[in-house]
Amino acid sequence: MGANNAREGAILAGNEVRIALKKVPTYIQGLDDILEGGLPAQRTTLIMGDPGSGKTVMSVEFLYRGALHGEPGIFLGFEESAASFRENALTMGWDLAALEADNRLFIMEGRLSPEVVISGKISLKPMLAVISGKAKEMGARRIALDALDVLLQLFDDPMQVRAELHLLNHWLAESGLTAVMTLKHRDGPSITTFQDFFHSIADCVINLDARVLNQVSTHRLRVIKYRGSSFGRNEYPYVITDTGIRTIPITAFELRHQPFGERISSGIPRLDALLDGGYYRASCVLLAGEPGTGKTLLATTFVRQVCSQGEKVLYLSLEESPEALVRNVTSAGIDLEPFCKAGALHFIGAMPEATGAEEHLLRLMSEVERIRPQHVVVDAISACERMGGKQAAFEYLMRLLNFLKERGITTIFTNQTSGSKVQMEISGNGISSMLDTVILISYVQGEGETNRIIQVLKSRGTGHSNQVREFIIGDDGLHIQDAYIGPGGVLTGTARRVQEARDAFEARRREAEIQAKRREIARLKAAMETGKARFRARLEAAEAELADLERERDIERAEREVRARMRGEKMSDEVGEMQK
Repeated sequence: MGANNAREGAILAGNEVRIALKKVPTYIQGLDDILEGGLPAQRTTLIMGDPGSGKTVMSVEFLYRGALHGEPGIFLGFEESAASFRENALTMGWDLAALEADNRLFIMEGRLSPEVVISGKISLKPMLAVISGKAKEMGARRIALDALDVLLQLFDDPMQVRAELHLLNHWLAESGLTAVMTLKHRDGPSITTFQDFFHSIADCVINLDARVLNQVSTHRLRVIKYRGSSFGRNEYPYVITDTGIRTIPITAFELRHQPFGERISSGIPRLDALLDGGYYRASCVLLAGEPGTGKTLLATTFVRQVCSQGEKVLYLSLEESPEALVRNVTSAGIDLEPFCKAGALHFIGAMPEATGAEEHLLRLMSEVERIRPQHVVVDAISACERMGGKQAAFEYLMRLLNFLKERGITTIFTNQTSGSKVQMEISGNGISSMLDTVILISYVQGEGETNRIIQVLKSRGTGHSNQVREFIIGDDGLHIQDAYIGPGGVLTGTARRVQEARDAFEARRREAEIQAKRREIARLKAAMETGKARFRARLEAAEAELADLERERDIERAEREVRARMRGEKMSDEVGEMQK
């Protein structure tokens, strides 16, 4: 009471005291993320589920991995013998016998003999006494009670059931062990009684659900409650693999995606130009288009480009076998065989309907962790709906894309589109917001033929061309033509060649007119020069005549002046004679 008053006083003073709940990690991949650290230490966790959902596998893995990390455990099972239990564990690589020999695990068989059942002398007390002694001897920290409901169904008296349940509850509270109990979903009044009891005593309740959607089996995990702790509240896919249970949570509120890296060539120089330099490393690129437009060829061209630079690619093919894909792309001059042999290119060929989306996802994630590629191609994401429906496909792609982006892996998706372009959702799975670059390849009809065009619809973080270009698949690879605009828009194929011929003819006609006009101007200039020469000769002749006339005039003037002087001198002499 004093502690409560002190705590209340601290809260009133504005200094709230918070106590972090002690947790025990399960060491089950992904589960501790959902539980935000693990199961409640020295408390009870209930695992509910239908047969085959993995309840026993989860409880055993909790003990097995705990023992490997220095926390001995005890297993009490009521359904199968200890021998079959050890044998089943070995199929997942869990050598329980070795842990038993090392005193890190104790397996107690709780199945009752028919004589005991007939006599009706059934009680948990002897079993719990044995476990208590063994727990002290080995220093146990964990315990799993598997299928306890099988035992409780043998009790006829409801009062005895309640007594045994209270005994179990008291023992668990006093044992100091972190306990896990498994329970099947069952119907009936008596069953509901102890199911409700288990729900009430458990501090953490985990529900495992094995369901069938669109004829595809899928598994989902949900934490129903967790006293004193926050936890991931959604449903999370999980898979029972050959090494144990694995979950795929997305529990963090923040995005931890790696930033884009440097530019990477798409393998087609003109596409790089449209993208202002190529794809960004660590980005997600969607190649969308109708069947046969060349999405796979565009993806494999990129694969060839990066593999030739010594980088690794993991290619998931959901629509054709790897062998057929490698063979088919050679028609466009794309040879992937050398990269497969060199270990740079790894293929996964998977039938979407074969398993649920979570198993497909875990397989791909495991291969990524094993191979550690720089790039991953998924061809085509439109097939993912066959893994269990549209929602399953959405969850698969979102988790995969989040997983790859956090590791800085470049992702190439191809998607087969359908419907009108106005109504078409490019990604087809509602993940468009997660895509960084979207390239659309379309068909255009005209002049009695069908051709392809390519355009960049989106490229996050960079400028890009908004032009529509003709896209040609040739024997020597893929080619993007320069934009060619005609009276009705972008021209392709025969229409383009016809218009090019018309434009070429018009260009030649105009060039001929220009040359003719140039020749006419040259003639006029020549004529002008000839006329200039004639006028210059006439001018020079006139100037010569003028000069002659001027000389004659000057001579005559000089002669007159001479005669005038001569006359003047003679007159002067005559006057002088007369004066004498």
